Amino acid sequence: MFVNPLPARLLLATALALLPLAALAQKAPAAARSARPASASALPPAVAKALTRAQVPVDAVTLLVVDASGKQPPRLAHRAAEAMNPASVMKLVTTYAALDLLGPDFVWTTRVLMDGQVADGVLHGNLIVRGGGDPKMVVERLQALLAQVQYAGVKVVRGDIVLDRSAFQASAQDAGEFDGEPLRPYNASPDALLINFKSLVMRFTPDPLNNRALVAVEPPLAGIVIDESVPLARVARCGDWRSELRASVDNPNRLQFTGSYSAACGERVWPSAYADPPSFAARAIEGSWRAMGGLLTGTVRDASPGELAVLRARGTLSGEKAPLRLDAPSLPLREIVRDVNKFSNNVMARHLFLSLSRPGPGGQLEQASPETGRAALAAWWKKSLPQQAAPVMDNGSGLSRIERVTANGLAAMLQHAASSRVAQDLLDSLPVAGMDATMRERAKNVAGQAFIKTGSLRDVTAVAGYANGASGARYIVVGIVNHPNAGAARPALDALIQWAVQER
Repeated sequence: MFVNPLPARLLLATALALLPLAALAQKAPAAARSARPASASALPPAVAKALTRAQVPVDAVTLLVVDASGKQPPRLAHRAAEAMNPASVMKLVTTYAALDLLGPDFVWTTRVLMDGQVADGVLHGNLIVRGGGDPKMVVERLQALLAQVQYAGVKVVRGDIVLDRSAFQASAQDAGEFDGEPLRPYNASPDALLINFKSLVMRFTPDPLNNRALVAVEPPLAGIVIDESVPLARVARCGDWRSELRASVDNPNRLQFTGSYSAACGERVWPSAYADPPSFAARAIEGSWRAMGGLLTGTVRDASPGELAVLRARGTLSGEKAPLRLDAPSLPLREIVRDVNKFSNNVMARHLFLSLSRPGPGGQLEQASPETGRAALAAWWKKSLPQQAAPVMDNGSGLSRIERVTANGLAAMLQHAASSRVAQDLLDSLPVAGMDATMRERAKNVAGQAFIKTGSLRDVTAVAGYANGASGARYIVVGIVNHPNAGAARPALDALIQWAVQER
């Protein structure tokens, strides 16, 4: 599920110091050996009891605890060769493959080009914005890029702002296809020119003197009418404030609130996917350009294939023959991977998956698609882990009903990662038990001793990552539950992590 990546990250230096780095220098081990399926009595007692309380049978679970070097037999191996739906734990596969194939310093580039001449601050022609697949072009970075354009001398565009999104194959997927929730930010689809995750952020601030709450929305969007305030409720409590707003967010041209807001709620923020995702980039770019004082006589629109072919043939898209070219690199991949794994951001993971087929000349991706991503990952897996069955990939985010992987496969991959050049980058990206991100409230009795990616869907709960044993040994822990009561089995997976750390 989507967790907003925008809050500042906690510093992890203290927690990371608890993990001895010497173990990461081990030679890549063989795959973890499988053991016979365990009965409930063979599982760690705390794990077995938690599964019983959750009414989850042992044949709906896969569990594996093995040392990170792979030199010892597994401490626990229960149905470790069974292919399971791992939910967002599949992001481990995508992020490690991306780090290994592209390198932790890899960046995506958003390029702005002029197709015309500038005189007295006026561009006589079109301004081209070429998306390169940046997974985190948030509103602040978009506006910084537009500020560069204005600083370079373009204040008026006497033409159109033309968007090139051809780096990624256009997605025809319905945003609500997965779970019927099209306005949930976690359902946003990839876009070579992804702006602010195609999501609005609505901020409500009480103004008691005027008996209202002020409404602010980011990013500014062109062509949408937004209520600037909502009446304050006559209650002294903050209940289900979102429902009480009675928001209408399904009209792409109107954002309306017919309810009220309680002053007791203080300032609150509500992220929501936009009702018309394909138009979001155009509206956000035009809205930001005008909000910053820029003028535009034409429209913001997508480039046609024929138009792109002409621009490419003239050398405009490459920037070789453009009067002005501004390149805005993304955050480096290592930072993107931290957001993906710590906050389980689905659309960012899908961008990484699409980017596995590597960039073309000049750093721009050739047109990427889920098919090219699956092919690239399959080739990487075959080369890196030839003894392990490859996972079944869909979009690389885990937001899927068809993705599958075995505990043995995940453990072998994590062993491979532990001895790789990107070992620390992957480790740094994982939520720390009892301390931050999706593990903040989990496994608190072994806080700081385990670095775990979590996963959750209807009928699925999962964990996988590294645990630091009491003896100083490093372990890999994998636990996946596929069952209608999976959500109730989280305590069992927390008990598994505790058992691995305490070496009981």
